[in-house]
Amino acid sequence: MIAGLLLAAGGGRRLGGRPKALLEHRGRLLVEHAVAALREAGCGVVHVVLGAAADTVRERAALPGCVLVDNPAWEQGMGSSLRAGLESLAGTGAGAALVSLVDQPGIGAAAIARVAAAYRGADSLAAASYAGERGHPVLLGSDRWAEVAAGAQGDRGARTYLRAHEHEIDLVPCGDVARPYDIDTEADLGLLE
Repeated sequence: MIAGLLLAAGGGRRLGGRPKALLEHRGRLLVEHAVAALREAGCGVVHVVLGAAADTVRERAALPGCVLVDNPAWEQGMGSSLRAGLESLAGTGAGAALVSLVDQPGIGAAAIARVAAAYRGADSLAAASYAGERGHPVLLGSDRWAEVAAGAQGDRGARTYLRAHEHEIDLVPCGDVARPYDIDTEADLGLLE
């Protein structure tokens, strides 16, 4: 089983403190859009890491069947959310976590499914690539979770681990089915529909 792991805890500091999970895209919240993409790609289990405005996300977002994981240390950056998410998956029997970011609505089910198809076992390591550059989503086999979590600090997430294991990553070209932009600043809000 491949579990979806959506990191959706950020506070949108560069968006004037507007949590990204609560931004709207195509008539629904970004968090709902991202969960739907993970489910459509075949993730039967989806864990969503919440932080900023977690109570409001719980009230406003329709996330049935998702495991909602609180990250009280969300202000420390993406690394703390990745750690919280991987910890929440321990003991679930998942062979891998497919890690996706809430602020990348241009990455949909087609790209996620391609990366999921790279799963070969508990030591799998794969990532989408765009014009030859590694991006999201990232597939982390369960045998790698402890080491990934140990190195997840600040806003680096799994970046340090992935750099150290670059030769082991199965890069999956996704540029033809996804656009890997981030919604980080006020200027980026124009990318939302």
